Amino acid sequence: MSSVFTQGLLSVPMPNLPRIGTRRVPPSVASTETDNRPRITEVQGERVTWIHWSRPTYDEVQTLANRFDWHPLDIEDVMSRRQRPKVDVYTEEESSYLFAVLHFPVYDKTIGRLNAGELDVFLGADYLVTLPTVELRPVTLLFRRCFENEELRRSLFSRGSGRLFYEVLDDLYDYCFPILDKIGYKLEQIDEGIDDVSVHAKDLVRDIHKVKQEIISYRKIIKPQRPTLRQLERGVERFLPEDLELYFDDIVDASERIWDLLDNYKEVVEALEDTNESLISHQQNDILYVLTIFSVVLLPLTFLSGLFGMNVNFPGFGTRAAFWAILGSFVVLVIGMLGFFRHKRWL
Repeated sequence: MSSVFTQGLLSVPMPNLPRIGTRRVPPSVASTETDNRPRITEVQGERVTWIHWSRPTYDEVQTLANRFDWHPLDIEDVMSRRQRPKVDVYTEEESSYLFAVLHFPVYDKTIGRLNAGELDVFLGADYLVTLPTVELRPVTLLFRRCFENEELRRSLFSRGSGRLFYEVLDDLYDYCFPILDKIGYKLEQIDEGIDDVSVHAKDLVRDIHKVKQEIISYRKIIKPQRPTLRQLERGVERFLPEDLELYFDDIVDASERIWDLLDNYKEVVEALEDTNESLISHQQNDILYVLTIFSVVLLPLTFLSGLFGMNVNFPGFGTRAAFWAILGSFVVLVIGMLGFFRHKRWL
């Protein structure tokens, strides 16, 4: 058994979160950026050859297409900048293979969010080719383990390309759940912040907006892929040397669990948003309530000051006693109005 491995591994931090938009370098641009790129990574096993190549250029993909006799339309899909999830199965005797485009959440440092990382897969009877647009850490780690661990390589590769493809998808979907856990933790923090009087309600608006955007972005990644996984489950059967239907059904179940969690989080964040808006409304009402009390109390005082400020003579005009009498009437009027409000339970 021979193994060839060329590393080009990048580290990816845990997500904060996404804006949808897969990125694929056009052939004219990509051809000038090949010097610093990771090259073909290939591991050969007993029955299967696995090629893992991140961000390939047009010429590099064409080399693989000539080697495995892929359809030209699939090459266009690989190089497409915005390709939706899909599955195509070719049943020709000369070239029988499955082509799939799948999306997975990946943290993008440039925008500080979770983005859709595209994985293009070619599955043949004796080979598996994975061509991600960005590094998908679970796939990279599994590839490295297969290279370094001969026992693992023998265990996976001896069961055929379909079983190896299942292991790749299983690791990718396992990687999705910690991201969901992080979103759930943020929702718990927001819930606690609403109950905490020291946290300003307007500060929570920003946090709610960020989490809501993360949930929406995650749903945009997962939703188009749900029917694609059903097609994949049916199309991959011809490449399974053993009965692995239940295995791929587990992948579908994982996708549905992710979607159910996103639905729950969507309802929770909408409820938190409504609660926070109600809290802000109550705070504004309290402010208006206090200002109204001040306005009502000052209104009669303004009237009296205007009345006694007229340029006419009144009893006691110009005397010290009149000043104290007027000032005392102001105090009595304020106390009387506050007492009336208190009696009406407006205070």
